[in-house]
Amino acid sequence: MERDVPDAALPDAKLPGVAWRPSPNFGPRVGGAPVDILILHYTDMKTAEAAIGLLSDPASNVSCHYVVGEDGTITQLVAEADRAWHAGVSSWHGATDINSRSVGIEIANLGHDHGYPDFPDEQIDAVIALACDICARHGIRPERILAHSDVAPARKRDPGEKFPWGRLASAGLGHFVEPEPIRGGRFFSIGESGAPIEALQAMLALYGYPIQISGTYDQETEQVVTAFQRHFRPERVDGIADSSTIVTLHRLARALSDKA
Repeated sequence: MERDVPDAALPDAKLPGVAWRPSPNFGPRVGGAPVDILILHYTDMKTAEAAIGLLSDPASNVSCHYVVGEDGTITQLVAEADRAWHAGVSSWHGATDINSRSVGIEIANLGHDHGYPDFPDEQIDAVIALACDICARHGIRPERILAHSDVAPARKRDPGEKFPWGRLASAGLGHFVEPEPIRGGRFFSIGESGAPIEALQAMLALYGYPIQISGTYDQETEQVVTAFQRHFRPERVDGIADSSTIVTLHRLARALSDKA
């Protein structure tokens, strides 16, 4: 469903310099759930302008609320009151229509298939300012600031292991603990099964990840562990649940439990 947006509409973000370039690719939020998730993406395109063009093309069937350029410029494409088409098939804590309850930010970056450069400081400064503004207005909790790969681990890698989640945490954004150092010891990988695998899957599901608790370390488990590592233990992203990955997950879960 597409709806007309007046060109004279003002951006939602209460920040200086935000440009308003309305995309036709949006619809009404459905289900009545509050906006309580912020999803961070990367564009996987050569330039921010190219991404804005795609996200505004009716034939693409994709959009987002904001694009943040490499130089820190912010462009809004869809009003926050509306449902942008950015998360696709996704899930978090059992909710499957993530688009209806989230705001999406696309961060200009070439992506993994085209060299995957570092995110410039001025770009991350702009993401932080924008995310602070969005989360303050919607009351989005830190643990609900997620990567696209968190909610769609079988399909997505963005914004990836180079994204500086620690910098966001220093600004009060996102749930974060210092990753446990990588050491030797027991690890779990594809093909293993048993109670320890079931416990790992249960903790990932409890945290929010879309995963079946089967007791077998299958492809889905590897994909979810990989997504977890990209966000929370980026030093090594291999889909293997080593002690560093498992301890980091336990510490995150415990931090949430202590805050509850």
